[in-house]
Amino acid sequence: MNRIPSHVWLFSSNYNVLCLSTQAFYFSRDDVALRGFAHFFKENSDEEREHAEKLLSFQNKRGGRILLQDIKKPERDEWGNGLEAMQCALQLEKNVNQALLDLHKIASDKGDPHLCNFLETHYLNEQVEAIKKLGDYITNLTKMDAVKNKMAEYLFDKHTLGGQS
Repeated sequence: MNRIPSHVWLFSSNYNVLCLSTQAFYFSRDDVALRGFAHFFKENSDEEREHAEKLLSFQNKRGGRILLQDIKKPERDEWGNGLEAMQCALQLEKNVNQALLDLHKIASDKGDPHLCNFLETHYLNEQVEAIKKLGDYITNLTKMDAVKNKMAEYLFDKHTLGGQS
């Protein structure tokens, strides 16, 4: 693992944690008050952080070194509506998925079956499931015209994401 760069994936993952956290706090504001969205993004942020910690632990166990990089500020502080936030979250998941696939390819090319197995077991399938779920949510919000219809967004928040009123 010492020779295989995981810092690109960790940068993507940590940036996701930051973006998802800002989304969670945005939707929990008193002037937005969509608890389901807030909970959804908080859970996703926590999961991304756990994934980063799991890879760091794996790297340490194998004698690797952690190279930290600066994490840039998310591009937005305001999320406007649930559909925009879900679209952003989907793009973040796709970026992480690509970084994981790139890391898997490097591990495969360098003959590191342990890292390949670790990535397959703990990350790759889960990424596909997260991308599918976000895609489904985006489809539903779009069909409901949730950007123009705030009641539709509220109902999605309450019934799909389990938000409490």
